[in-house]
Amino acid sequence: MDLVKFAMTDAAAGSWTGMLGTLLPLVLMFGLMYLLLIRPQRTKEKKLREQINAMAVGDKVVTAGGVVGKVVNLKDDEVTISTSVANTLITFKKASVSTVIKPISE
Repeated sequence: MDLVKFAMTDAAAGSWTGMLGTLLPLVLMFGLMYLLLIRPQRTKEKKLREQINAMAVGDKVVTAGGVVGKVVNLKDDEVTISTSVANTLITFKKASVSTVIKPISE
């Protein structure tokens, strides 16, 4: 009877270590992926969101489409920029702004 109990506990312990040995590399891989890919991307998105919220008239912006211009008007979720010497005005959603460049104060 004691031999049967010993065999059952040994098999149960072996299955746990086998399962741990299988799951540990997967957990480590997901942890590494989080540290190398997901966390830096979230930090970058948070920084861009802060820049967009701090945007003011006179700042230069680059949109997701590559249009560069100077901010002339800000509304709730829209930005109007002047894009050329002829003062062409274009209105975009704030979500389409990809870079905000603050003017250098002298």
